Amino acid sequence: MLPPFSTRGALIFLLAAFPWLPPVGAVALEADEAGLTPIERLGKRIFEDKSLSRPAGVSCASCHDAATAFQGANGSPIPAVARGSLPNSLGKRNTPTIMYASFAPPFGFIDDKDEETGKVEKTPAGGQFLDGRASDLLAQVEGPLLDPLEMNAPSKRFAVEAIRDGAYATLAKEVYGEKVFDDPDAAFEKLAQAVVAFESSARFHPFASKFDDYLRGKAELTAIEKKGFELFKDPKKGNCIACHAGKEDSRNPQDWLFTDFTYDALGAPKNPAIAATASAPDLGLCKRPGLDKLAPAGFKIDSLCGAFKVPTLRNIAVTGPYLHNGVFTKLRDVVAFYATRDTDPAQWYPKDEKGKAKKFDDLPETYRENVNVKEAPYDRKEGQKARLSEKDIDAIVAFLETLTDKQKP
Repeated sequence: MLPPFSTRGALIFLLAAFPWLPPVGAVALEADEAGLTPIERLGKRIFEDKSLSRPAGVSCASCHDAATAFQGANGSPIPAVARGSLPNSLGKRNTPTIMYASFAPPFGFIDDKDEETGKVEKTPAGGQFLDGRASDLLAQVEGPLLDPLEMNAPSKRFAVEAIRDGAYATLAKEVYGEKVFDDPDAAFEKLAQAVVAFESSARFHPFASKFDDYLRGKAELTAIEKKGFELFKDPKKGNCIACHAGKEDSRNPQDWLFTDFTYDALGAPKNPAIAATASAPDLGLCKRPGLDKLAPAGFKIDSLCGAFKVPTLRNIAVTGPYLHNGVFTKLRDVVAFYATRDTDPAQWYPKDEKGKAKKFDDLPETYRENVNVKEAPYDRKEGQKARLSEKDIDAIVAFLETLTDKQKP
């Protein structure tokens, strides 16, 4: 009969017999964490931690699914808005992708030059969320965590203590030191910084699409994709590049983020599936907390009602539904809406008792003058020829499909 081992003796025996085992107390590396730094791994585990919601069961990853370019609705019965942790809780707005979000500058007002008049005006840009209410990624972390309609955590302290008592507390101490949890407020900021590190890692900006290969000279666009790209850039056709910006003389993928991070009012049709906006329309940027303190003196805040942040078009083919209220489920419908919103409004909006299309019906009449009707392709009148034909729309969609990052095998 073998003599009984002490626990310590058993560990020594195992480590001698199996030297590839991690040292005692080390943080186990999960299979999908290869290539991440310790702080990025910590951020990933927080991002995927379903114990941080109340009731438990919802994490950041629940609504930002890696399989759909970090966008999603967490199994919501209404794809336009995500399901929260509480029974029957639903969000008020479409979930944006957080891919390439780390490139957004902090929220602020920048100089915007009117190409026709040469006049320079201040315009809002940057920030996180579709209404820019978080200045940067660090400020963004607490939003969904504490929102009653999302993760519904009772406090930052609750999240800190859940991580302190959870499975990866050792990793947090490895990254920040043994005393990381001593001060809950300081701990929360450090843990949020880890989430930012993860969301700023190459996993969220791989630049791995066919278009990126084309820029690098490693792939060719098809004839229809090339046509779509030209229409996308043409200021008298799609003019998409006016907001979904890229540097036309650059072959560097990082110069093609397909957003200028500004805000625009598009006059999207109302989505009747979102009950929360039935009596209180979603006015977007003009309701951003603290906007009055950030805006230049004399700036008319109401002019921003109905404006939402210009999203990146990278991975747009797999991040539907579309627009801030998720009113469109198909990418082609979005492009067609842009092209014919003003020439054939009855195609997109309900009709009044006289049979006339009720344009911009998701905005109170007071703010409908904020909708962009100056830039192509919106600078058309009802009955006029649209700037894009049906074939043009198909071509632009074909081009947009080249912006999908390839998944690793």
